Amino acid sequence: MNKLSAMLLFATAVFSAQTKIIAHRGFWKTENSAQNSISSLQNAQELKVYGSEFDVRMTKDGKLIINHDEKFNSLEISESDWSEVKKQKLQNGEKIPTLKQYLKHGGKDSSVKLIIELKPAKTLDLEIEMVEKALKEVKRLELFGQCEFISFSLNICKEIKKRNGEAVVQYLNGDLSPQELVKLDIDGFGYHYKVLQKNPTWIQEAQNLGLITNSWTVNDINIFLELKNSGIGHITTDIPHLLKNN
Repeated sequence: MNKLSAMLLFATAVFSAQTKIIAHRGFWKTENSAQNSISSLQNAQELKVYGSEFDVRMTKDGKLIINHDEKFNSLEISESDWSEVKKQKLQNGEKIPTLKQYLKHGGKDSSVKLIIELKPAKTLDLEIEMVEKALKEVKRLELFGQCEFISFSLNICKEIKKRNGEAVVQYLNGDLSPQELVKLDIDGFGYHYKVLQKNPTWIQEAQNLGLITNSWTVNDINIFLELKNSGIGHITTDIPHLLKNN
């Protein structure tokens, strides 16, 4: 191998090892935006981060919508029909988006991954319904190559893999080791940084097993650098604009 080839190989290895940034609920910490809004997704696309994460819940009548909390204003989403929920407005005045609307906008820029968090539901049957509908929508829009799935519900993670083995799925709850995730055919973890601080070998163990490694919600530069130096593959943050170039 000549000197130039060696330098190119080294540069490629360094670039590929860079920690990738995921905007938590989109890039919403900017003017005229809001968490999980279409504008927050657009902001993440313009920032050119690795991915934009968003939360999916299901209304009483089976509509998949984008919202983090169980309640929006006075409405409990799982106990309210879409006709009620859609009247509500986000803090910046936007309407609550449906999964279909969010995916369609996300598909306009294939360079930014769509990180779909399916929120746990009250029953296993409801979780299965959510999984089936989400997979159907992603497939209909031909976005499987752009989407990754995450969840705190192990049942949801397992159901996604059961229905589509090619789907990229990461578990969030923090209670399973890399070895346990491999046995369950889960593609990786997205654990809170405190879980990884308590289990400092998990990042390297996961990577040795070919798993995806991610940590949330990292809004402190020192914690970010600590995880980056540990070799973490991805970071989910509310301040992607500040961490992107570090």
